[in-house]
Amino acid sequence: MAVVRPQDVELFMAICRKWDVLATVIGEVTDGNRLLIDWHGERVVDVDPKTVAHEGPLYDRAIVRPHWIDQVRANRAELLPRPVTGAEMGEQLMKLLGSPNLCDTSWVTDQYDRFVRGNSVLAQPEDAGMLRIDEETGLGIALACDCNARFTYLDPYRGAQLSLLESYRNVAITGAEPQALTDCLNFGSPEDPEVMWQFTEAIRGLVDGCKALGTPVTGGNVSFYNKTGDKAILPTPTIGMMGVIDNVEWRIRSGFRTPGDAVYLIGQTREELSGSAWAEVIHGHLGGEPPMVDFEQHRRLAAFFARAARDGLLTSAHDLSDGGLAIALAESCFRYGRGVDVTLAGDPFVELFSETAGRVLVTVEPEKEVDLIRTANDQDLRIARLGEVTDKPELTVQGLFSLRLPALLRNWQSPIPTALGIGI
Repeated sequence: MAVVRPQDVELFMAICRKWDVLATVIGEVTDGNRLLIDWHGERVVDVDPKTVAHEGPLYDRAIVRPHWIDQVRANRAELLPRPVTGAEMGEQLMKLLGSPNLCDTSWVTDQYDRFVRGNSVLAQPEDAGMLRIDEETGLGIALACDCNARFTYLDPYRGAQLSLLESYRNVAITGAEPQALTDCLNFGSPEDPEVMWQFTEAIRGLVDGCKALGTPVTGGNVSFYNKTGDKAILPTPTIGMMGVIDNVEWRIRSGFRTPGDAVYLIGQTREELSGSAWAEVIHGHLGGEPPMVDFEQHRRLAAFFARAARDGLLTSAHDLSDGGLAIALAESCFRYGRGVDVTLAGDPFVELFSETAGRVLVTVEPEKEVDLIRTANDQDLRIARLGEVTDKPELTVQGLFSLRLPALLRNWQSPIPTALGIGI
């Protein structure tokens, strides 16, 4: 529902007609404190609006913290066996790329129109979509939709915030400034007190997170009774974030394009493996505490990318989420068929597979590296040079492995077509 000034009604309706949006004028704002609704000339509603908006029936279900949650959180993925050699790490990267939640989904997304009358300037496989709203000024909006149900299962409060931050981050790295969000809260049966605990904790997490980020919730919906038999789905609070960019020409794309570009990692990596894709795919494990959240760091991250976009500082940016740095490197190589050669400091396994929130993989032209570092330092963001984009079809991590892109790409692209029996 939209409220429009009387003098703007015709303009508003013209905009709706342009975009094939069905719109009907249904009433007007009046003096007084009554909600009035007529039907075919007959007054059918005449009430105080408070009786509808504030004094309606409440759905008040029992809420019980699950008895199993402490045991699950104590079962930390950080204690699982890890690969020791570079060859083992390379093999595990291959397994992650071919897993259902990390493989190429373009067979699905290519079934749908994503060009929106030619005004889409970013679309799949970018981290966020972007639409041109005004052809004269270049004004645009960016949109991202994210969720991590594994994290929310381990801690609904923090997991919902991590979904919020991932969506916020994916909008921000395009150069748009996150403005507002909608949500789709998907849970099991509300008649289960433990599900209601997950639901209320996730809402509490989103309320606190939105206050910290300054992003209002403009709408959303709730979906209950998502289960098979007696088994509920993992709690899945999906977050849709919208951002605004003054000129879509400033947008930052994903993917390695130009050999010789320097590759940097923005953000700190901690040993956070619980709830990770690595733990799920390699060990079938779901336990421990999800990664930490840092709202202030994300606000600084958004400010950094807004400035980087305006200044034309970056040649690419890719969020680190499921699968960590290892998956981000591979996906960035796949985008334009370029290779990469990186050197990792610290524990290479943690660097590759940790899912610490708030990290972004970026590339920059060599002559702009000093400006990149200065801009990151201005926002008090940790930044580290990893290596360079190459023209070799290889993903190389010095001292560990060098994997051929064609083999990685086949492994990544094949799962969905193979499952559907259509080949690639």
